[in-house]
Amino acid sequence: MDTTGQTGTTGRPDTTSPAPRSLTFYEAVGGEPTFRRLVARFYDGVAADPALRALYPDQDLAPAAERLTLFLMQYWGGPHTYNETRGHPRLRMRHAPFAVTPDMRDRWLRHMRDAVDDLGLDDPYATMLWDYLVAAAHSLVNTLEERPYDQSL
Repeated sequence: MDTTGQTGTTGRPDTTSPAPRSLTFYEAVGGEPTFRRLVARFYDGVAADPALRALYPDQDLAPAAERLTLFLMQYWGGPHTYNETRGHPRLRMRHAPFAVTPDMRDRWLRHMRDAVDDLGLDDPYATMLWDYLVAAAHSLVNTLEERPYDQSL
């Protein structure tokens, strides 16, 4: 009889022991505190960038920061609080009222790059996070021209 717990008396794997669970990305990078630091650092950059700041209609950036934090935590394997409170992310639809130009994308990415770098994540985590953020930012560009925010939406 194998006493390691790896095989049963038949020589086959012991299926009565739970298989080791892999960490989610969310868990591996430190969970909620990591995502809160990322988003706080990012919004420090947004607040100091008048052109990008103008895309945010609310005076207070805290609600936008909370939405982004919850979204990123959920996306990377954390709690599903975003879906529970806001429904499906529908990122393109939620950003449609804003003029997300290539310039705004690049400004967003510049501040997010600073925030990701400040986390000091090891690879492959830093690369995985950055690659996702770049792809997401590119997917949200919806115009090549500036246009005013439509507050009726």
